Amino acid sequence: MSTPGPSQAHWRKSTYSGGDEGECVEIADLDQHIAVRDSKNPGNGHLTLTRRHFSVLLARLASQP
Repeated sequence: MSTPGPSQAHWRKSTYSGGDEGECVEIADLDQHIAVRDSKNPGNGHLTLTRRHFSVLLARLASQP
């Protein structure tokens, strides 16, 4: 099974993204990686992280005041 590329991936908006607040993030499962992009500008590229690094990022963001 091949890993889907970001253009073929199923992107979903974060449940923490606000409705009309303009700060929306989308993620896509790329098997061994997670892709992250700005939902307002999806053609502007994405960030690809390993699952471990994505977990570290979420933990650090959650610990911010």
